Amino acid sequence: MNNLLEVRHLKTSYRTEQGEVTPVDDVSFTLKEGETLCIVGESGCGKSVTSLSILRLLGRNGFLKHGSIVFQGKDLASLSDRELNAYRGKDIAMVFQDPMSSLNPVYTIGNQLTEPIRLHLGLGRREARNHAVRLLKEVGFPRAEAVMDQYPHTLSGGMKQRVMIAMALACHPKLLVADEPTTALDVTIQAQILDLMKSIRSEHGTSIMLITHDLGVVAEMADRVMVMYAGQVVEEADVQELFDRPLHPYTAGLMRSIPHLEIEDEVLQSIPGAVPSLKDMPAGCRYQARCPLVSERCMTAPPLKESGKGHKVRCWVAEEASA
Repeated sequence: MNNLLEVRHLKTSYRTEQGEVTPVDDVSFTLKEGETLCIVGESGCGKSVTSLSILRLLGRNGFLKHGSIVFQGKDLASLSDRELNAYRGKDIAMVFQDPMSSLNPVYTIGNQLTEPIRLHLGLGRREARNHAVRLLKEVGFPRAEAVMDQYPHTLSGGMKQRVMIAMALACHPKLLVADEPTTALDVTIQAQILDLMKSIRSEHGTSIMLITHDLGVVAEMADRVMVMYAGQVVEEADVQELFDRPLHPYTAGLMRSIPHLEIEDEVLQSIPGAVPSLKDMPAGCRYQARCPLVSERCMTAPPLKESGKGHKVRCWVAEEASA
């Protein structure tokens, strides 16, 4: 498979009243055609900002400080906003974390769903509506015509998320970026949304970049996994390899926090401490204050290095163990 997306040395910063902060620092990864890459880590590790950086949806104070984002041979980081608009919603589509606030409450579902269709596909009003109805049916709405004339407040959270996915699929994107698409949904609806995303990948060959903190979702959806901590990639591997052989102490800690249904009276282990502040990152390894394996060498920042085929880790201890 060819690489659809290549992100190299991405550094994203925000201007604040206390000075500049960098929630994404030297992040590199690739995504192949038809592949699902899951980016995992706890809140504040830089997952969402990484995904938003691809289409520069960073708000007024955010900016790309360094790096390249090559999509089908074109560096998106070098494009103007007007040039980037040709990709937003067409070749690259995004499903945001909160479906409750992602839809405009004063417009009908039909109005919001047909807008990108008319903009990017150049269809007339009637053709765009027919296309939108087909999309709603594709994502599981049996009464698609009726939903077109409804307002967002009349739909449940799961229905709103299906509308957001339909909107993302409107122009047959090559890359679907989904930022925690099941977070606010109950377990049954979560399963339906994940099944829908898998069918999208298999039927259309769509590449998926899925942001999540749920390792159960990762096990079900991912081809490859990238673990982030404090704005950096600390481990990357195929999903089976990562679950079988986590190398970074942070990844191992995340694995130990997963409950197992077959074990009675299981005591789950938490990771002590919290992600360091963006304004006060430690020198050296950023995980050192929470790591049970910390040593004097950890005062120097470890590089992200290959440890076996396709398995990368940012840790001195893991590097020594695999040497």
